[in-house]
Formats: sequence, C-alpha cells, structure tokens
Amino acid sequence: MTSLDKAAALKARAAAGSAPVSALTAYDYPTARLADEAGVDVILVGDSLGMVVLGFPDTTHVTMDHMLHHVAAAARGAEKALLLGDLPIHSYPDPETAVINARCLTEAGAEAVKLEGGLRQIEKVQAIVAADIPVIGHLGMLPQRVKEEGGYKKKGKTEAQAAELVEASLALQDAGICALVLESVVPEVAARISHQVSVPTIGIGCGHGHTHGEVAVISDVVGSYPWFVPPFAKPRAQVAASISSAVGEFIRDITPLDS
Repeated sequence: MTSLDKAAALKARAAAGSAPVSALTAYDYPTARLADEAGVDVILVGDSLGMVVLGFPDTTHVTMDHMLHHVAAAARGAEKALLLGDLPIHSYPDPETAVINARCLTEAGAEAVKLEGGLRQIEKVQAIVAADIPVIGHLGMLPQRVKEEGGYKKKGKTEAQAAELVEASLALQDAGICALVLESVVPEVAARISHQVSVPTIGIGCGHGHTHGEVAVISDVVGSYPWFVPPFAKPRAQVAASISSAVGEFIRDITPLDS
C-alpha cells in the first residue's frame, strides 16, 4: 500500500462506526517494529523526541537533522502503520521551504508529515499536499510555541478560542489534510470539532471519547520516562523500574577478578 493509499484509508476512518484510530510515537527501529507488529494505525516520529530521547527541555531545540535521523530509524521497523514525521520548528517558514523539508522527511522514510498551527499554515499545507505528500494538522496546544505562550496551556476555554479552533479545523480540512491532531483542547470543544470535520481527529489530553482516536507518547504508555508523566497519561507498564532493576542486578552479578 502506498503512502497516499494509507493516508486515504486513514481519512476514511472519520466515518461513523469506524474503529478508533490508534497512534503512538516511536523514535527508533525496535520501538517502531514492536508498535507496528502490535497493530497500531499511525506511528509518529514526533519532535517530542527532543525531550524523551535527546534530553532537551522542550521541542524547540529539535532540528531537521534530528528528525531525519530518527525517521529513517523508525521507518526500518514500520511496515503496515502509516509512518508520520513531524516538521520541526523553523522548518516550514514558507510554502517552498515546507515542501523541501517535507520531501526530505519522505525521502528518509516518512509517509506523511505533520505541522503545527491553523490559518497561518494553510498555504503551506496546500503546497505540501500539491506535492503528493499527505499532511496531518495539529491544533490546540502547540509545543513549538511553548516559549511564545509562556508554558503549556489548555485551549478552547473561551467561546472565542473555541470558534477559532473550529474555523482553523475546517480551513485545514479544506486545504487537504488527511487527519487532525487535537492537543490539550477542552473536551467539549474537541467533540465539537470532531463532529464538524470530515477527517479523523486524533486527541491527546482531550479526554476520552471526544475524538476519532488518540495518540500517545510511547514513554508515557510504557513508563520509560519517570521524571515527568503528563496528568492525562496512563502508563501501561513500568519499563524504567525494570531497567533500573536489571542494571542493578547486572552490577551485583559481575564476578570479581580472581586474585
């Protein structure tokens, strides 16, 4: 199945009665392969790797070189899932540059790209779609603007914010996106958007049952990043504790040098 076929199949998932869309981040070959074999629909090589892989304080330090390296690694492990690559901060200042960097991500193995923002991104989305590269939008809390906004803030709290999000969602849909990530949007507003657009919405931090599917950061799901767990995350395992225990056992089991 081609990337365009996968994107079209994802877009069709907005239909009533379709199974929810499952999406997880992965930044390397083994994680992508495990997620793919488990049956996840979308594997996102997100710029969240800046924090949970590279140790930066936020996503604003992530570069195209970082993204290309990790997209290529994850692509080797993903076969059935749609492999989605984030366009990092400063990589889509104008339509022409957006297309160039979107092509770089697809050459590395991505089958679709994601970029943050609404009305100001319409021409960029149109240009990337015109280049036959599927695009997924991202509205609500935008991690790449964390410094501008002074932190991570819930979106859609006022009617003006809600109306702006709905307007941006419909504009992105008309521009050609195949799905829309909604991050930290008030649940009622996320549901309102989900009922108005014809593409699947994929929520994170929007509560359950208000979008067509959900995306999660893999470290939040498996418990491999204990230093910060978002309040909406639900760890299904405790990998960090297992690693610490195994390392401790390894240290204790090292045989002393014979005298």
